Parts: sequence; structure tokens; C-alpha cells
Amino acid sequence: MHYLSTSGRSVFPGITFTVIAAVVAAGCGSRPVDYSTEVKPILNKHCISCHGGVKQSGGFSLLFREEALGNTKSGRPAIVPGDADASEFIRRLHAKDPKERMPYKSERLSEAEIDILTRWVDQGAKWGKHWAYVPPEAPAEKTAGIDFYINEKLDEEGLQPAGEADKATLLRRVCLDLTGLPPSEAMMDAFRRDSSARAYEKIVDQLLASPRYGERWAAMWLDLARYADSRGYEKDARREAWQYRDWVIDAFNKDMPFDRFTIEQLAGDLEADPREDQIIATAFHRNTMNNDEGGTEDEEFRTAAIIDRVNTTMEVFQGTTIACVQCHSHPYDPFHFEDYYKLMAFVNNTRDEDTPGEHPRIRLYDSIGRRQVDTVLTWVQNHGKKEEVREMRDFMRTLEPKIYAHDHDAFVKGALADTKYLSITNGGSCRLKNAPMFGRTHLLVRYWTDKENSSVEIRADSLTGPVVAIHPLPKGSRVTDIPIRPMEGRHHLYFIFHNKSLQPAQSVAIVEWMAFRNDLPGKGLPGYETAVNAYHSLINVNPPGVPVMVENPAEMARKTFTFERGNWLVKGVEVKPDVPAELNAFPAGAPRNRMGLAQWIVSEDNPLTARVMVNRFWEQLFGTGIVETLEDFGTQGFLPSHPALLDYLAYSFIHRHHWSMKSLLKEMVMSAAYRRDSHNTPALQEKDPANRLLARGPRFRLTAEQVRDQALAVSGLLCDNMHGPSVMPYQPDGIWQAVYSGETWKTGRLGDQHRRAVYTYIRRTSPYPSMITFDGASREVCLQRRIRTNTPLQALVTLNDPVYLEAARALAQRMEVTGKTDAKACIRDGYKAAMLQEIAPAKLAALDKLYGQALQQYKNDPDAAGKLLQGKGDAHLAALTVVANAILNLDEFLSKS
Repeated sequence: MHYLSTSGRSVFPGITFTVIAAVVAAGCGSRPVDYSTEVKPILNKHCISCHGGVKQSGGFSLLFREEALGNTKSGRPAIVPGDADASEFIRRLHAKDPKERMPYKSERLSEAEIDILTRWVDQGAKWGKHWAYVPPEAPAEKTAGIDFYINEKLDEEGLQPAGEADKATLLRRVCLDLTGLPPSEAMMDAFRRDSSARAYEKIVDQLLASPRYGERWAAMWLDLARYADSRGYEKDARREAWQYRDWVIDAFNKDMPFDRFTIEQLAGDLEADPREDQIIATAFHRNTMNNDEGGTEDEEFRTAAIIDRVNTTMEVFQGTTIACVQCHSHPYDPFHFEDYYKLMAFVNNTRDEDTPGEHPRIRLYDSIGRRQVDTVLTWVQNHGKKEEVREMRDFMRTLEPKIYAHDHDAFVKGALADTKYLSITNGGSCRLKNAPMFGRTHLLVRYWTDKENSSVEIRADSLTGPVVAIHPLPKGSRVTDIPIRPMEGRHHLYFIFHNKSLQPAQSVAIVEWMAFRNDLPGKGLPGYETAVNAYHSLINVNPPGVPVMVENPAEMARKTFTFERGNWLVKGVEVKPDVPAELNAFPAGAPRNRMGLAQWIVSEDNPLTARVMVNRFWEQLFGTGIVETLEDFGTQGFLPSHPALLDYLAYSFIHRHHWSMKSLLKEMVMSAAYRRDSHNTPALQEKDPANRLLARGPRFRLTAEQVRDQALAVSGLLCDNMHGPSVMPYQPDGIWQAVYSGETWKTGRLGDQHRRAVYTYIRRTSPYPSMITFDGASREVCLQRRIRTNTPLQALVTLNDPVYLEAARALAQRMEVTGKTDAKACIRDGYKAAMLQEIAPAKLAALDKLYGQALQQYKNDPDAAGKLLQGKGDAHLAALTVVANAILNLDEFLSKS
């Protein structure tokens, strides 16, 4: 099959795929035309922009078969299946009049392209499924493996594969790939001594079992999950969500099967009896940005978050660009405008509403809080029904479902302060429409006031309606429990605030949220008050928490509508949760919620999930995916370089590896293709400059995280502490300009500044500079693929950034310990520490020359030496530091070779 190189060129220079197809077709007479590989590329290139999902000039669209064969504005179809001569579509391709000829105001199609389209129409204008939407099948070759498919392609191209890389290169490569860190000298020595057939496999197993494995692969996933330590937008305030990052690390280390990994992140809260960690996993979709700016419309940014969740779900798990379908049918792929909103309906029914408190948040109680939770739950278990126990457990975890201040209206002498909180003056009121009372007996209200003698009066259906409650609002900040009059069904509730001692403009209290509740079961029995007191204590503590997903109860379920032209303010027709018809069917019996969506994604029938994920792993190891466009498996994405290999891996991932990511990675790194020497030859450079045929091993620059972690590791500075809050390594002053919050960058201490990059604090509006310089993500939205760049700024970072200077100093000290005053011995040891092999004579000479120049400079200028070393002006050590800095900047050090 035709494929594209990294530069977007065919491996057959100057020959396009469609021309090749035409030449083949000419020799095959009436050979059936393949829609996906021959017709669709022509339509996408020349026709779809005017006759597709965005525009349908003349009432003619070529996106879907039913549209292409339907009547146009002329009242007749443009395509008559089986009769090209009667098809206006074909006639216009031959027209002489430039006003009639298609493509309009563009170059005429080639004879080969017209021939393909003509034969296609004559053969019935049959549509075909895009290759990526057809589920992968079991490989026909029972003994096939990775190398079978790669060698098959090499044989076709007449290329000879390179031999296996030397042990030092191979060990460094696989260590960096599986753990993100270089091997230790002890590991290298043991590997060199081991001459057994399983020597390499034992190393692979050891690396997969290392806790560093989870940290390395979490870094990849966190780009997809758009994880950050701040909320984004203007304020970009701090967000405590590091527990989710730790969950990802642990999931990789435990080798959680990918289907389970997917389900828990999309719908862990909807499990029958969810654990705390399964709920934390749902922070995947709470990593969306939250706008706390004053005056913003919460519903607008709640909607923005929902849109992001739709886009991210389809991008991450389906490799599908679907964001444009928010406004119109997909320009190139078979996804209708309505499909977008049917997908949205799956994720549009959660309790988060872009509030400053980032509710819902799972409450991570301390030991005292957990004992109080046990007290309450034990009471409910002993005196209530099973469903009451589940409901109370869920409420203690998140205090949901809440009703927020922004749901109120009909303000009299009051308003929504900052568009987020109820702020009502004495005698003023507001209304909560259609409050879900349903016989409930309590209303929890979260408020604060610095005034004495405040109170609230609640009436039903009007300002003069039946009194539901009158309750004091004592000075302070708390959740107060207001006993209310039980009323069935829904009622408008009017809240009237009182405090006669206040000035007319003074607010009685500020209210954030409220929640309708019932009495605990067993009221009046001995011990009831103890349980109630524990309950009241719990709802008034503010433990650490992580924003998570919580589904709306039935009484608060949202309806989903299409947005006319993508405008959230202009609602169209109502839609129900469903999946695109072009893909696999929704699983029978699955619920129409996030759980059902997750089950659909990891269904064995889904044609994309396994392909997309194995392609991601392949790209991490080999530098380029089998499908280069990781983000687009649609018709505008690149075709796979090795289609059969991709299908083999996808099928194996599900059926042989049983979704085990470690098992899949092991198969990849055990392949001969992965283990090959990476040295290039003129013949290979000419034929396959991007190494898409994989005749040689992978060689490319390390990721931003690996560049930093490797420097710290070889210098001996790396701190191996795992988990916990994000840390702040060295960063120049003045980078942050945190408005409103006054937050500042505080460099970590006690080794925190030397922890792995996956733990570095990420502020979306001001990401860690060296990470961004090496193509890291700001994490504002999902990043599917980091495009590697090569810029002068990168050299400036590794030469001058305090992290790398400190690493150079530490490496120089190690060099001095072993080499003493022998400069060449020091250099040999420093290079070996970095690259785990002996230095070549030419490099040794060059670095020795650099040492001599630096030594002379620092002998002449001891103050400069002291400044570099941040201590005494030792010219020898300062010169070694310059050499160490150069070693840490070698291309071979910054690359995986």
C-alpha cells in the first residue's frame, strides 16, 4: 500500500498514488475501482471543499452516498449509478466552458483521475468504508509478527536491514524508552557480562517492572489528558489534582488493562460500587479549564468544557478530528452534524458547572474525618435501606447533588455577586425555579456573613406563599442545615433575606450553593444525635479534594440540543445519546451514559481504539507512528506505512495481549526492527530518509522530560521520590505574573527541585520554560502528538538553565573524584557516565582542548570560576564543569540512538 513519509512525500518520488492506481487500472480493464483508496482521495482533494460537509454548492454533496445520489437543486441527481454518460457529475469534468467545468476555477483533473471516477460511476458508484473504520481481523499468517511485516516491506523495496545495535546503545535505548531514564553503570556492566540468549529479555522484564516505567508513560498520557496544576483562562488559579496524575502512574505500573484504564477514566464513578481511586480516575475529564474570571457566564464555560470533552474523547480514543462537526458535518469524514451532539449527550449530564469551587470534588478526609464518615454510614446501614447507604456514601464523598447560586433568578434588592454568588440586601429576595423538593425535609445552605442577626425566610410558589422555613444565619462561614416543610413535586422557592441592622447596600449573606436532603434514618432512636452531629461536622470540614465527574440524578437530568452553526446560545433539535453510524454499533444492553460510551470505545468491534493506541506506543518507540498523523485516522490523515502490521498489532492488543500495555510494549521492543543499529547509509538516506521502512533502528531527540531527567540522573542529582503534590524546580524570576491570586514560584527544597519532570508544576498560562522549549505541552487542550523541533533556544536552555548548570557541576565533581587531576581521565569518566561507553579519541581530544582553554581562563579569572561553581574559585573543577556541560549538550546525549 502507498504511504507517506514524514515530509508528506511518496516513497515513489514524483508518482502520486492516484496515478499509480490509474496505471494499474489501465492494465486491468474492468477491475473494480476501490472507493477508499482510489476515489475518496480524488474527491477529498478536488471536490469536497465545495460539495461536502461545509458547503453543498448546487445542492450536491459527495460526503455521504445518500446525498451524492440524491436530487440536486436542478431536481435531478448528479450521479446515476451504472451510467457515467448520463451523470452530470462526469459531464462537468469534461466540460469546455470554464463556468461549467469542475473543479470550478481550478485545474482540470488529470485523465487518470477522470478515468477512475468514470469507471467508478459505471460500476455503480459504490461507496466503501474508510480502512480505519473496518475492524482489524486476525492475521492470516499464523506465525506472523512485527518483523514478518517489516521485512516483507523491505524485501519489496530491495533494502537490507541493519544489524543489531551494540549492547551499550541498545540498553540505553530501551531504558530511555521504557523508563525515561538512562541505565545505571551497574546495569550496563551486568548486561555486558550476561551472554545468555535471554539477556536482553531479562533487562526488558526488569524495566517493565520498575516503578520508573509508570512515570515515563504517564508523561505521555498526561498530554492527552491535558493534566495541569492550574485552571486556565485569565486567573489560572491553582488546582489540586495531582492525585489523578499519581493514579495514572500507578495504573501504568500495575499494568491496568487498557479497556479498564479507559472505563475508569471516562466513567469510574458509574461503577456499581466505585472505589475512591476509580472516582479520582474520572478527573481525566475534569482536567478541562475552569473560568473564575468575574462577570463570566458559568453556563458558557460549562458548555466549553463539555465541548472539550467530546473533542478529547474522540481524539484520544478514536484518533478522530471531530471539533469541526460542532458547526457542520465533517468536511471529509462520514460524521453528521447531529453525531457531534449525540456524543455530547453522553457527557452533558454531570454536576460540574464551571463554579469557583470546582465542584464536584471528591473529599479526601483525614483519619478523623474517615472515622466520622464511618459513624454516619454505620448508622445508616443499621437503620436504613441499602439504597440509602449508597446515597449517603456518595454524598459524603462529594456533597452532591448541589444547586448553585447561578440557578436563581427574579432578584429583588440583590444580584449574583461576581455572577457566581447570591448577594441579597435586607428585605431582598430571589427565586429558585422548579426546586426538586419531592418531600425532602432539609436544605443545606453554604454561606458566609460577617454580620450578626441575619436570617433567611423561604416561601413556596410566591413571595407571599406558604412558609417553607425561617432560619437564622449566624455570623461566620459554614454549611447550615435548614429544616424545611416537606412538599411533594417541584415548587418555585423564594428566598427572602433579613437583617434590619444593615445599611441599604449591605448584603445580608453570600450564598454559594444549597442541597436538598432528608432526615437520617432512625430518627428518634438512641444514638441518632451522635450520627447527626458527625454528619454536620463532616459537611462543614473542607478536606483536600480533586475535581471529579458525578452524574446528575434523574430529577436534574439535562437535555441536549444541537447548536445552530455551533452557537451554544441558539439551540436546535433535542438529541439523545448515540454514536456515529459509520463506526461500530452501540453495545446491546449498555446504558446510554458515560459508562455505555466507554464500553462502546473498548468494544472488540470498535475499529479505531486498538489501532489508535498501538500507533501511539509505536510512535513513542520508533519516532513516527505507523500512521504518522496520530491525531487523524480519517481520510485526510496519512495512510499507514505498514497496514497489515498495524492491524496485526491492534488485533493482538485485544485478543493476545488482552489490552495489556506492558505486554504490547514488550513485543515491540523485543522485535528485531527495534533492536537494529541506527546508523544511516547513503542508500538508505536516498531511498528512505525518514526511516519509514525501518531498515535501521530509531534515532531521534529525547522528549522534554527525558532531556531534563537524564541530565539529573547522570549527574547523580535525581531524586527518586514518587507521588505527591507537584514541585517547583529552578525557574528564573519574573516568569510568572499571577493576577488576583498573588501566587509565586517557590523553588522546591530537600530534593524536590531534582524530582522527575512528570512532577513539575504546570501552570497553563505560564508553563515551565525549558519544557516548552523542548516541545512540551501547555496542557490547555489535549495534545495528541508533540512535533519535534530543533531550535537555538534548546541549546541555550541546556547550556545556561540553572538545572543543567547544576547538573554539570555535579557531574564535574564526580569526574574529579575518579580522575583526580588527570584531565583526560576525568573526561573519560564523565563521558562514560553520560553515554555508558568509552569515548572516541577524536572526541577526547576535542574535549581536552576545551578543558585546557577553560582552565587557562579560570586561572586568569578566579572570580569567574567561583561564580560558575557558586563557591570557591577552583580553576580545575570549573574547567571540568565546562567540559561536563559540553558532554550534557552532545547530540548523542540528547538523542536516542
